[in-house]
Amino acid sequence: MRDEQLLALLTERPGEYISGEEISRRMAVSRTAVWKGINRLKEQGYEFESVTRKGYRITRYPDRFDEVSLRMRLDQVTSWGQPLHLFPSVSSTQDIARALAEEGAPEGTLVIAEEQIRGRGRQGRHWHSPPGRGIWMSLIMRPVQPLQYTPQLTLLAAVAVCRALRSVSDLNIGIKWPNDLLIDGRKVCGILVESAAEDGYVRHAIAGIGIDVNLAAEDLPEELQAIATSLRMESGGDPLDRTLVVAAVIQELEAMYQLYSQQGFMAIAALWEALAFSMGRHLTVHTPQGELQGTATGLGNNGELLLQQKDGSILPVYSGEIHL
Repeated sequence: MRDEQLLALLTERPGEYISGEEISRRMAVSRTAVWKGINRLKEQGYEFESVTRKGYRITRYPDRFDEVSLRMRLDQVTSWGQPLHLFPSVSSTQDIARALAEEGAPEGTLVIAEEQIRGRGRQGRHWHSPPGRGIWMSLIMRPVQPLQYTPQLTLLAAVAVCRALRSVSDLNIGIKWPNDLLIDGRKVCGILVESAAEDGYVRHAIAGIGIDVNLAAEDLPEELQAIATSLRMESGGDPLDRTLVVAAVIQELEAMYQLYSQQGFMAIAALWEALAFSMGRHLTVHTPQGELQGTATGLGNNGELLLQQKDGSILPVYSGEIHL
């Protein structure tokens, strides 16, 4: 009897009891095997309520990622996330994913860590990644396309993650160009896409995603408390099931990737523009070439931000930090 099969049976009717007799019959195992399976799940952090003549009911799920339930949840919604590499603590999931990609790991390979010691964001910034509170993961993609189109993948990832987080939280989450996700001006998720090329074509691209899921205010360093937030802090409720959030994100990433492959970037751009809080607003953009200003009107063919000037001309911006 596999633990993931037992877990699937116990979670198919949330909140309800399922008797040991029913489990034994449906899984074609002895009642002793059922008991041993329940104990194995307890060792993984699951808690149960057991009532005579009613059976078992899960009352609490582990706060850490459980590989069995994570694989099961991913299998239910997506073909990506396989192989899955789950770690308690790493320097950076990006580093591990890059090494796996160089060794030939297939598209859809997923690396998740409970904690990152040296997680990083855009422009080499440190990404705060405390244990058991967020989602720190990297996904390997292998698009067949010229390297120059890699920025499109960053915007694709932003759309997918934004859609997924909205679906699991009902929060008004928006995109800040190119790929930060904000709630009321505070950052809840960062995305970093790094790629390797050969002969001008992408050999692999790795999407690093950091989501502040269940962090409390005291989990944030003082310098981040005014600019960062979490899904739990914004919803004001109980901790979110991080396994469900991972599954939703990977499902959306696969769906957006398929849309991108079939219809091209402009289909993604339209979705991005609908989710971006800066569209139609006057912006200041700090770029390596200096400060630019204009009204954001949309995205160009390669993912550049289009700023309309006072004279009506359109200025493309390929990199920089925006401010309202």
